[in-house]
Amino acid sequence: MKEPQITRPVRVHKFPPLRKTRLNARHAAQPLDTAEYQQRLEQGFQEGVDNGYQQGLEQGQEQGYQSGLRQGYDEGLRQGREEGNAAGRALFADAAVPFNALLGQLQRVLEEHEQRRRTELLQLVEKVTRQVIRCELALHPTQLLALVEEALTSLPETPERVKVWLNPQEFARLSEAAPEKVREWGMSADENLEPGECRIETDTSDMDVGCSHRLDQCMEVLKNTLTTGAADESTE
Repeated sequence: MKEPQITRPVRVHKFPPLRKTRLNARHAAQPLDTAEYQQRLEQGFQEGVDNGYQQGLEQGQEQGYQSGLRQGYDEGLRQGREEGNAAGRALFADAAVPFNALLGQLQRVLEEHEQRRRTELLQLVEKVTRQVIRCELALHPTQLLALVEEALTSLPETPERVKVWLNPQEFARLSEAAPEKVREWGMSADENLEPGECRIETDTSDMDVGCSHRLDQCMEVLKNTLTTGAADESTE
């Protein structure tokens, strides 16, 4: 047995009038009037200007921020270095004050030590030299005759009277070694004279030609040389 079919009502579509559709299409195809076109053109231009200004402002702010940040970093780094160097130099100068004082004290101690060393050296040289002279004169007493001869020949005129004074021990040795010179120069003994000393009296002058006098002159030259050398070393 067949089921009964349900029939639905059919709705008939109504098409719009052809004339009205054509009028609407004709109306849409019509161009805008001049005022409306100018208004829309100005509106689009203004929107473009606003958008460009906003984008340029944002881009300029970003570039300015980056440039300022980089410039500020460089300037801060330079200023920090200068202030750090200045502070470091000040701290170093403060820390160096006691060190400089100690250095000055050490320098003075070294100079005093060097001066004592040079003085002791001069004294040692003088002592050894005097010992050598005494030994040499004891072995060769006639060397005093050379000193007397040199002193007499240095006079501008030959003296008419000559008197030579010697240490008693050396006078005794010369009396045995060169008695003719002892008589010629009128040599005599003087207990006040040290070994190696010799004093000459003439009618016009009185000369000291002993070894001590010449040694003193040599030691003075040596002392000046050492003093000059020490001064040169301290100024370097």
